[in-house]
Amino acid sequence: MNLFIKEMTKEYAAESLRWMYEPPYDFYNVELSEETLAERLDGSYHSVLDEKGALIGFFCTGESAKVPAGEKDGVYDEAAIDMGLGMHPSLTGQGNGNLFGKTVLAEIEKEHEGMPVRLSVATFNKRAIRLYENMGFDKRASFQTDVCPFITMMKE
Repeated sequence: MNLFIKEMTKEYAAESLRWMYEPPYDFYNVELSEETLAERLDGSYHSVLDEKGALIGFFCTGESAKVPAGEKDGVYDEAAIDMGLGMHPSLTGQGNGNLFGKTVLAEIEKEHEGMPVRLSVATFNKRAIRLYENMGFDKRASFQTDVCPFITMMKE
C-alpha cells in the first residue's frame, strides 16, 4: 500500500472526527463540533490517504499534538517537534501502524530536518508504545491527566 500526505480539508476533518474507536481506545473519540473542526483546519493537521484517495489517518504537529496536563508538568520544555497521529479505527491493531507511522515521521522529519520529534501517548496504549519504540522513539517523561497517565517519547 502506498500512502500520501495531503492538506487537511473540511471533508477529511469532519470524516476523521466521526471515527469511533472501541474500548479502551474510545478514549481517542472526539466529538464533531465547530471547535474541533476549526482545530483540524488550523494548518497543523494533515491527511494521510491510501492510493485510492481514501482517508486512512491524520497527523498534527505543534501545540495541537501536546496534552495540556503535560504542559503544566513541564514535559514539553525541551525543544522538539511534537507530533500526534490517528489512524482509521478499522485499520488499527492489524499491522498497519508501521507503514502509517513511518510515512508520517518521514514527512515531519523532511519538514523539520535535524529537530528531535516528540509524541505523547496514553500508557494503556501498549500497541502504540511498541510501534513507537520500533520506530526509534525512547520513553522520556510521564504525567497524569484527569483520565489516565501518559508518557512522552522522543526520537533524536
